[in-house]
Amino acid sequence: MIAMKVPENYLQQAGVLNKVGEYVAPLARRVLIVAGGHALGVAGDALGHSLQREGIAFDVARLTGKCTLETVQNLARQAQESGAQGVVGLGGGAVMDTAKGVGELAGQLPVIQVPTVAATCAAWSPFSVLYNRQGGHSGSLPLRRFPAWILVDSEVIAAAPVRFLKAGIVDALAKWFEFSPYQSPDGDAPGLTLQLKFSAMALEVFESSAMQALEDNRRQRVTRALVQTIDAVIAFAGLANSVRDESQRIGVAHAIHNSMTHQQAFHHWLHGEKVGYGLAVQAILQHRDPVDREPLLGWLRRMEVPLTPAEWGSGDPRPLLAGIAAGVKIKPEAREHLPFPVDSASLQQALLATLNRQ
Repeated sequence: MIAMKVPENYLQQAGVLNKVGEYVAPLARRVLIVAGGHALGVAGDALGHSLQREGIAFDVARLTGKCTLETVQNLARQAQESGAQGVVGLGGGAVMDTAKGVGELAGQLPVIQVPTVAATCAAWSPFSVLYNRQGGHSGSLPLRRFPAWILVDSEVIAAAPVRFLKAGIVDALAKWFEFSPYQSPDGDAPGLTLQLKFSAMALEVFESSAMQALEDNRRQRVTRALVQTIDAVIAFAGLANSVRDESQRIGVAHAIHNSMTHQQAFHHWLHGEKVGYGLAVQAILQHRDPVDREPLLGWLRRMEVPLTPAEWGSGDPRPLLAGIAAGVKIKPEAREHLPFPVDSASLQQALLATLNRQ
């Protein structure tokens, strides 16, 4: 069994923020906008004017924290009480996840995603990642209806701080490095083959265009390299995340990320930065020879991911590393298909090994 859980439509286009109302109009005459505070500042007026031109009424809910189940439930209730016929998400990953969840719980309303950064594939992925009030990962909310539109304005992304695009590149890179260890010499399941194909597509784009895209982002220029890199971060990585089959495959780096979210020391890190450190730990678990780790570590260095606790600027990191190791959750069915150990002792040893990385 293979299931592909994908959005109904995806469009990246310079200036599309000013046309969002045209895409919403066939779907809803009243919407709830879920938005981050910064996103409202940089894109809220343009979005509002676009909706008003089409005669679409809207209410605005400002998201101030993580995507929690309580927040999703409260906003879904607000959407229902206001008579919203759709949900528009405007912002980063937490907003994208919240908007999807609100649409789902409010009666599978159409969701129109307008990401203002390319830092994850959250606009696309077929679930909402949930956190607790303290910012710790708590699970996910599966969706039965996927976004009606993902509208990516490349001018808005180009104007965002380059740190977000670096984190997005790392998060998308992770798909290849997390899925590829599951390959079997006896042949791969069709689902894994698709995941690897989409992941490889993203990797190929990054190899040819990522560094130029980052420079273009710094200069706030929309170029072919930037457009291709944005597509790889959101769409190609999203496609890899959209494939479902019977097999249990978990990304080791994302499992480490999930544990890191329960540590206050990492709450100011972006999702991709935590995933990047998780990839560095995975490289130690996977490759005994440091030379074999370099293809991945080279990418992480170029994206300026903190690879050793010495870069964290905190005190003795060993208790923190022990806490991360203890909190990593990988199902036994996934462990048995990995060619390297991921038990707590091995994880703690690999985490401690980052203390000595130069």
